[in-house]
Amino acid sequence: MNINSPAILVVMVTALIMSGCASKSTKIPITYVSPNEYASLSCTALENEMRDISQRVATITGQVDKEASADAWQMGVGLVLFWPALFFLEGGDGTLQSNYALLKGKYEAVSTQYSRKGCADTTEESSN
Repeated sequence: MNINSPAILVVMVTALIMSGCASKSTKIPITYVSPNEYASLSCTALENEMRDISQRVATITGQVDKEASADAWQMGVGLVLFWPALFFLEGGDGTLQSNYALLKGKYEAVSTQYSRKGCADTTEESSN
């Protein structure tokens, strides 16, 4: 096997560059947030918090996926037309993806606290 093979170089460069692309929202791991942070909130406050976080997640999801798609498109064009230009792509997960992961973690924490307090049961009883 020839170590100086151009194919190996291309594979290594592609793998290195691909690791720098922004992730789609479905691929971003959730940041853990302790449900205890929301222990002092009432069921109504927890419902409001879940709704607010959910709206923010919906907004940011589109931005995260748009950024990931743009990176993928730039990667495809760069690989086909001029691969050395790929070294200058921004890429990677940045502040937007970190905020997304944190919001998802907060939603999970609020939802857990909502269940722990039995709020779902309370809401169903009051609607009957």
